[in-house]
Amino acid sequence: MRKALLADAGPLYAAVDPSDKRHSQALRELQELARRRCEVVVSFPTLAEAYSLILRKLGQSIASRWLNEMVDAVLINPTPEDYRQAIVKLTAFAGQSITLFDATVAVLALRIGVQVWTYDHHFDVMRVPVWR
Repeated sequence: MRKALLADAGPLYAAVDPSDKRHSQALRELQELARRRCEVVVSFPTLAEAYSLILRKLGQSIASRWLNEMVDAVLINPTPEDYRQAIVKLTAFAGQSITLFDATVAVLALRIGVQVWTYDHHFDVMRVPVWR
């Protein structure tokens, strides 16, 4: 079985936007993940979040092209219980500006036992294993 990581929207967006400060890093990391034969799994909420960022910042043409490339990605849907647990997590970290997207990814990663590929420090705050 191949090793897997759950992607956050940040690296997915950075890989597409050449003006993003982490663009080169994201591309290097994608190459490293491919070299290690590590599967990048994307939750449907993350797909929607990244698509929305790309659409808003880079335009419809690039967003459409990116979404067509993502058709072959390994996609996973959170369960209703994952969403409930994400809300509990947000309550536990009420002093932080953690999004429901990130809390859902955190819960999903913990449930399926994978690290998160992210640049967001909130995953450290939530004590979720992060791939670096």
